[in-house]
Amino acid sequence: MAAPPARARADYDFLIKLLLIGDSGVGKSCLLLRFSDGSFTTSFITTIGIDFKIRTVELDGKRIKLQIWDTAGQERFRTITTAYYRGAMGILLVYDVTDESSFNITFLIVPLFFIAVPTSKGQALADEYGIKFFETSAKTNMNVEEVFFSIARDIKQRLAETDSKAEPQTIKITQPDQAGGAAQAAQKSACCG
Repeated sequence: MAAPPARARADYDFLIKLLLIGDSGVGKSCLLLRFSDGSFTTSFITTIGIDFKIRTVELDGKRIKLQIWDTAGQERFRTITTAYYRGAMGILLVYDVTDESSFNITFLIVPLFFIAVPTSKGQALADEYGIKFFETSAKTNMNVEEVFFSIARDIKQRLAETDSKAEPQTIKITQPDQAGGAAQAAQKSACCG
């Protein structure tokens, strides 16, 4: 089954599929819950396979339906979750700043708080790959909306630019001129008639 088109439905202008990826326990589900439901919990159940939530937002006068997929961080689910990468328009790499091993992943970089990985190290990696960097906290709601709105705005702009480049071109058909085009016109009519 083909992926749904990214544009123009009755209740939204753009559909954007985002992925949250990162090691197990870094806070991907907490970040998603904070953004989608506006809540936070210190107790969580490990994501098995994949989960997703939807939130529709308005950006620059357009309704954007964000479909956000929360992938399991455990190695044993890697083969399951990679199938969901297809059709993704944006990826948020989430790591735990209290655990440097969660940072050592080779995407928008979204650290969650308590400093074992300094901000400068996260920013340097983002700069190296030419991607945006946000420090967030699902617990305090710091930069949660900003990170999702930023990536949605960038993708919406890219989709709008793609749409404007795909404008149909007008082809003008004219009658052949009397002298030079008579043989050409006879040749064309012979093939079609």
